[in-house]
Amino acid sequence: MLAVKLLQDQGIELTGITFETPFFGPESARKAATELGIPLRVVNIGASHLEMLRSPRYGYGRHMNPCIDCHALMVQTAGHIMEAEGFDFLCTGEVVGQRPMSQRRDALVSVDKLSGYPGYILRPLSAGLLPVTIPERQGKVDRQRLLRISGRSRKQQMALAVHYGIHDYPSPAGGCLLTNPGFAARLRELFSTQEKIDLRDVELLKHGRHLRLPQGRRLVVGRIHADNVRLRDLARPEDIIIKVNEVPGPTALLRGGASAAEVEIAAAVVAAYSDAVTGTEASIAVSTDQTTRSMTVVVRPKEEYREMLI
Repeated sequence: MLAVKLLQDQGIELTGITFETPFFGPESARKAATELGIPLRVVNIGASHLEMLRSPRYGYGRHMNPCIDCHALMVQTAGHIMEAEGFDFLCTGEVVGQRPMSQRRDALVSVDKLSGYPGYILRPLSAGLLPVTIPERQGKVDRQRLLRISGRSRKQQMALAVHYGIHDYPSPAGGCLLTNPGFAARLRELFSTQEKIDLRDVELLKHGRHLRLPQGRRLVVGRIHADNVRLRDLARPEDIIIKVNEVPGPTALLRGGASAAEVEIAAAVVAAYSDAVTGTEASIAVSTDQTTRSMTVVVRPKEEYREMLI
């Protein structure tokens, strides 16, 4: 938001661009663009981001966050639009030294090179500390009116926000799921156990309990009603939906192709997490896109399945 204001002060017309993946969305950017009065494009880069995530050139941060490669992918995508539609340059709100992985000086250089657009990426808040960019050399931006902010402190940015009348702005946390320890652990386990992964597999990681059955197949068991609904939405025709009949309990999704033994274990897990009384028999509905059948299992304590939890 501050980078936009600094360039608007120079009479430069801007269009916002933000990106959507299973790990972060455009909500904050939409709000900011409305306040700034600029148009905003939302570009879904989920598929290319997932491909990059399997093997990022510059590795991960503390968890599964490949910040340098991620920033480069976003800048590259914006750069393609810049070239195709005749924009002059790219700008970001990055500050030298503000983030320990992605905004070190050397990391910014790596982003520029990896994106394929070195020289076209202007960072107005720290421009005075960085090499002169192409738009500055061409006179499209007055370098003398850009800033030299660096470091982790946000005091200068907050003062600027007051100057520009910006009162509602994002917190320092980025909101990326890849920095969440629990989600990152699930994703790491998925990468290590499943060769072919698509966006649906990643979306499933956000919902319910995940268990790895003894034969290796993943079972997702809803924790709350919203999980139950979402698991049904995400199910494919070949997947198996499992639910306890007659008593409250979770909905579970078992990936298609499961053996009879895997279905039986999955049904027992679902019964254990339901309100059925331990030691009694529970009726379980096992459904695919084509058929629904019932089976009976003895309800076991859910602690017996704790070692399967991912």
